[in-house]
Amino acid sequence: MNGKKTATYIMIAVLAFMILCPLISIFAEAVFQDGHFSISNAVATITESENAKMIGSSLLLGFLVVIVSSIIALPLAYIFSRTTLARYRFFDIIFMIPFMTPPYIASMGWILFMQKRGLMQQLFTDLAFISDWFFSLAGLVLVMSFHVFPFMMTMMKNAMLSVPSSLDEAGAVLGAPFTARIRKLFMPLLTGNYAIGALLVFVKTISEYGTPSTLGRRIGFDVFTTDIHRYATVAPIEFGKSASLASVLVGICLLIWLLQNYITIRKTYSLVGGKGCAVRLRKLSRPVLAVAIAFIAIVVFFSMIIPLFSITISSLIKLRGYGMRAGNYTIVNYINVFTEDKQGVNALLVSIFLALSSATIASILGTVAVTVSRINGKNLRKTIEGISLLPEMLPSIVLVLGIMLFYNSIYKVIPIYGTIWIMVLSYVVLFLPYTVQYVTSSYSQISPSLVAAGRISGGTPGYVFLHITLPLISRGIMSGWMMTFIIAFRELVTPSLIAPTNTLTVSTYINRQFEQGSVGKGMAMAVICILFSTVSLLILNKAILREKH
Repeated sequence: MNGKKTATYIMIAVLAFMILCPLISIFAEAVFQDGHFSISNAVATITESENAKMIGSSLLLGFLVVIVSSIIALPLAYIFSRTTLARYRFFDIIFMIPFMTPPYIASMGWILFMQKRGLMQQLFTDLAFISDWFFSLAGLVLVMSFHVFPFMMTMMKNAMLSVPSSLDEAGAVLGAPFTARIRKLFMPLLTGNYAIGALLVFVKTISEYGTPSTLGRRIGFDVFTTDIHRYATVAPIEFGKSASLASVLVGICLLIWLLQNYITIRKTYSLVGGKGCAVRLRKLSRPVLAVAIAFIAIVVFFSMIIPLFSITISSLIKLRGYGMRAGNYTIVNYINVFTEDKQGVNALLVSIFLALSSATIASILGTVAVTVSRINGKNLRKTIEGISLLPEMLPSIVLVLGIMLFYNSIYKVIPIYGTIWIMVLSYVVLFLPYTVQYVTSSYSQISPSLVAAGRISGGTPGYVFLHITLPLISRGIMSGWMMTFIIAFRELVTPSLIAPTNTLTVSTYINRQFEQGSVGKGMAMAVICILFSTVSLLILNKAILREKH
């Protein structure tokens, strides 16, 4: 028993050192000045006219993205859960493409398509007036909504699948028309799920850095993440202001997570009972089917085809001034990524190294954390799970800023600040929740009787874990590893803040090429990044399906 307690307390200490200490460093930087406690500077930073305007802009952006993404996601969720179009399962993969495409790459594709003398104006000269509309808050909201809508669509689709058709049929028998049944039966049952999805979309929006740093900065629309980044990286460096804004952002996110938990407990309904939850797919009339197909086509066109077309064509254009003319296409940009000044190759190698190392370390640490938590009581288990899942609830830029501040302050003890290893550490902290969630899910499917049988048969705890438990949770470990690898490969926030001098990753390479005007090379690397992420995701899905069978 003492050994179990010792292992538990060591794990809590490791997680606290990796996750909690950086967060504490942020709050300390915000409220301590020259060793003395004072909130005056933090209050002054927050109440500055520019920062106060920025906070209002961030909240407005989050609210608008929730509205627009709801308009996109809710009809799609209904179509692919309650109508005969739900049989076309390949749409599940198609609508994950916008979510798997890095937001900074998608926004670059939109910029190249919509800018003056861009691809849209070359294709449709009469639509030049749309460019002015796009480069505004409306365009920013649209681009961010097309990135996050699959998240809400998936959540609402699963919620709709839990509503049995018998309820709708009962309403129809009693004479209620379709619109009345949607309004009085369907919507009230889904209110709690929608509120949770809307809150999560709001948090993701105000925590996003990629799109605001590309499109938002171009239109002069500052948000939390871009200002935190600016104060921490642009001279004169002002970590105090950056920490103050990060503290406000953390407070907003935690408040929303508490609200989400309240809604989960109080406002959701259990609809699966002993009679099952049969959902009979509704056959649409021809006019309604045509409208549904048109809506799907519009969403696919704007969320996938435009940005991917723009990125791909831009990577193949030889001379930008000649545009999409015959004979102005080349693959030289792809060749230059691998041959010109070695920056592209080095960026790929660094990204692969960071993805491999962080995925492996996070998988080991997450598996050990979950395993240790399972051998303890409820309180210690919740402590380990709470700390390890905390990075999922917080904006990436906040955690990375905390890691910067904390490891800079203890450089003499642990000299990793300014090296590649602090990036590995940051990736592990950011993506640890993936392994924890996947492994926890795998553990929940293991019957305690299997472990008990192994112990009764004379197996030691180590033997039982290696020969019974580990094979059964290996699928969860693999899934967490692969998901971490995919996300880490194209990560932008961490390398933009704490990468060592002259160290580029795929994301910062793309960003630098785009800003310096070498659009062809940047978009060639973007295409490679998207293909790499998509193929990796397909391999992950295939491996999971194979394991299930």
